[in-house]
Parts: sequence; C-alpha cells; structure tokens
Amino acid sequence: YVPVKGDHVIGIVTAKAGDVFKLDVGGSEQASLSYLAFEGATKRNRPNVQVGDLIYGQFLVANKDMEPEMVCIDSSGRSSGMGLIGQDGFLFKVSLGLIRKLLAPKCDIIQDLSQLYPFELVLGMNGRIWVKAKTVQQTLILVNILEASEYMTAEQRKQALAKLSGN
Repeated sequence: YVPVKGDHVIGIVTAKAGDVFKLDVGGSEQASLSYLAFEGATKRNRPNVQVGDLIYGQFLVANKDMEPEMVCIDSSGRSSGMGLIGQDGFLFKVSLGLIRKLLAPKCDIIQDLSQLYPFELVLGMNGRIWVKAKTVQQTLILVNILEASEYMTAEQRKQALAKLSGN
C-alpha cells in the first residue's frame, strides 16, 4: 500500500515517542500521528492510546519525500467517526481492489450482510478491515463472507447468505 493524502486507513500503534504515535499502516514506512490530532485533545487532555491499539484516521501528509502523517479529525476539528477503534473486533487484510468495491456508494455486499446480523465495520483504504458483531461466531462468519466476496458473483453470495440465515 502506498499512502495517499486524504485516504482513510486503519493503523496499528507500534510506538509512542514524546508527542507522537508511530503507526503501521501497511506501507513502506510508519506514519506519525500527533496526540493533538484527535477531537478535543489538548496538552492537558491527551487521548488514551496504547501500543497495539487500532486507529482509524486519514492522511494529512503523504508524499514520497516525507514521512506520512495522519490525523483523526476533519478540517473542522470533528472526529467524524475517526479515532480509536474498539477492542473486541477482528482485524484482517483484503486486496485493495476488494476495499474499493466495498467502499463504492451502492455496495450490495454490505447491504446483504446487514440483513444477516447487526455489526460494526471499519474499512481502510490500505486493505485493512475491522469488523465486530454481537458474538465471536457472528464476527468470524462476517469475516469469511467479506474475504470470499471478492471471488463470488452476486448470485453465489446471495445463496451463501440464504444458507446462513436459514431460509
């Protein structure tokens, strides 16, 4: 994955160095994230971020000559869904092509899955997906369907979902 300015990605915190967190975003080098790049963060009110945490953010700086820099706030200082990702979900990697397909405005795959179980989903342009359903079993079923959906036709996917929902 090559970082692109404005891309929303999922990063894994690998280190805390002073005022900056280092994140693995799946690129050739780590991205940096200032502790002030969170909604409501001040010098006194720092976000509670630990090594190993998952962060959903976007690239503020991304070019070949500089270290990629991430933020978890939009231009108006709001988090808009970015920031620390919950602990109990499941993170896995898929191809960048599948991510683009899932991020398309009218994605059938996500609409079909939402009829199966309620779940939370975070999609990163770097090919990482974080998913969480009510139970571990449901979460893993969703992971398997998302991974397989890249190679399934819409008809095959509907048949697979029908089997799971017991219809």
